[in-house]
Amino acid sequence: MFTGLIETVGRLTRMESRSAGARLVISREGTWDPALELGESIAVQGVCLTVTEAGTDWFACDVLSETLQRTTLASARKGQALNLERALRLGDRFGGHMVSGHVDGVGTLEQIRMEGADRVVRVHCARDVTEGIVLKGSVALDGISLTVTRLDADAFEVKIIPWTWQHTSLRDRQAGDRMHVEIDMIGKYVKRYMSQVNDSSLTEAQLRAAGYGG
Repeated sequence: MFTGLIETVGRLTRMESRSAGARLVISREGTWDPALELGESIAVQGVCLTVTEAGTDWFACDVLSETLQRTTLASARKGQALNLERALRLGDRFGGHMVSGHVDGVGTLEQIRMEGADRVVRVHCARDVTEGIVLKGSVALDGISLTVTRLDADAFEVKIIPWTWQHTSLRDRQAGDRMHVEIDMIGKYVKRYMSQVNDSSLTEAQLRAAGYGG
């Protein structure tokens, strides 16, 4: 489990092809405190991976073929900035929102525009993804916990404050780039339940039966 609050930005050192996927080697400035442990989970650009090797300022992860097919990691370039977040530990302060690291879809960055000191990022994605997004709700974009400020049938917008822009991989993004989208976990459950409701009208009794409400 992650929060969508990026701890640091790493760089892809190299990608090695494997028979069942690939091996990513990622470097970062400074050291982890505490040090990375083999087998622990880490979100790389919003994708939950497992640390298989680690040094003082680098680590490696094995990536399955299915993960490469469903994410942008297969097209990652040497030197590319990658958002990094270690898994949440019991007792940690919880910010952002609940992020699983399981990408729901890949969107395309349509536009970046300034709004005062902030940037507004518009992302186009499939309707089966936007159907699980709620206006003013949370969404993870390349692993970053953000609030949806506009929602259309096949696109959504988020506002980026200067600090987030400077301290994440967003600073290297431009129109046309593909980005990982993970909808809010609660939204996934609601969407799943709604898809099984035959009647288009949702009643309070149906919600209670699904476990929502007191």
